[in-house]
Amino acid sequence: MRLADFILRQSEPILAQWEAFAASLVPAAAMMEPSALRDHAPEILRAVAKDLQTAQTREAQYEKSVGRAPAPINASETAAQTHALLRARSGFNIKQLTAEYRALRASVLRLWIDDCASDAPHLDDVIRFNEAIDQALAESVDFFSAQVEQSRNLLLGMLGHDMRSPLQAIQMTASYLEALNAGEQVSDAAGRLIRSGARMQALLDDLCDFNRTRLGLGINVIPKRVNLADVLAEELEELRAIHPDRQIELHVTGDSQGVWDGQRLQQLLGNLVLNALKYGAQDTPVRVMVTCDATHVRINVSNRGPAIERATLARIFDPLMRGEEQQSKDDRARNLGLGLYIASEIAKAHNGAIEARSDETETSFSVSLPRAGEP
Repeated sequence: MRLADFILRQSEPILAQWEAFAASLVPAAAMMEPSALRDHAPEILRAVAKDLQTAQTREAQYEKSVGRAPAPINASETAAQTHALLRARSGFNIKQLTAEYRALRASVLRLWIDDCASDAPHLDDVIRFNEAIDQALAESVDFFSAQVEQSRNLLLGMLGHDMRSPLQAIQMTASYLEALNAGEQVSDAAGRLIRSGARMQALLDDLCDFNRTRLGLGINVIPKRVNLADVLAEELEELRAIHPDRQIELHVTGDSQGVWDGQRLQQLLGNLVLNALKYGAQDTPVRVMVTCDATHVRINVSNRGPAIERATLARIFDPLMRGEEQQSKDDRARNLGLGLYIASEIAKAHNGAIEARSDETETSFSVSLPRAGEP
């Protein structure tokens, strides 16, 4: 009997073995009903049988092997994809999901070969069956991973949001203690709380912005008419106060009036300058050059120091990406490695672009922002 016919006629024994194996995947399956254990297994089996019955060219076989299988007809997703979503929501992990397909492959082939008895199984059926299972597995893993990532981002986003209220209470209490003038020790302790709270606030802001982008929402910007020179100068004054031993220069050329989100551009500049302060030569200034013309404003942040390796430079704006050779243990404790990524997302939110260059003489980050109309 050909394998496709066998799957359709003997689907119940196959599904019984699927159900028994799924029930062993604890703790996720411990309280699941038989129908939930089988889930979309009947549809997956029918899809495999249909694939086996469909003529396939060499070209089609190659397209499937590199992940370009035809999209489902009259359906938003395949049975394997829906199965993966439900398994992810039921608490299964990726190993358990793939184990289901491994067990399905083994049980179908074993039952079919036993059924064939003296007749030799069709080799082509075995090849096509393995291809179909691999395709279903690839679809499941892809959707499972996407679901897990989305759930993780939602959790982190909610966590970051909910932590803001207690953190604000801590910061307000620390500010109150500092203002009491209750002695040097109390003032020093309050100052430490304020500085630590500010660092925590920056980390939470980065985390919330990161999750917005991973959920496809992008960085939120509220453009209004601002003088960019004044906005950036204010940010640099704060950075100079935090780093009194470092020199930060600002040079502005042209008309800096325009429509942008001033606070977001302060955040962008702050991330770029802090990066330059951290990795640049300590005895040289960080230079911020702002050039304004009729259509664009360009912000360039440069510093002297070791060149960034080419491989690192190519991924410098990726989230959680930092050059290992440039990190200290203290660096890792103070940030999430999201600063440059968020800077690039802020530029994108303004329909702008950002690029990085580095050689033995200088490292620079250049941001190009188009001038917008009235807010």
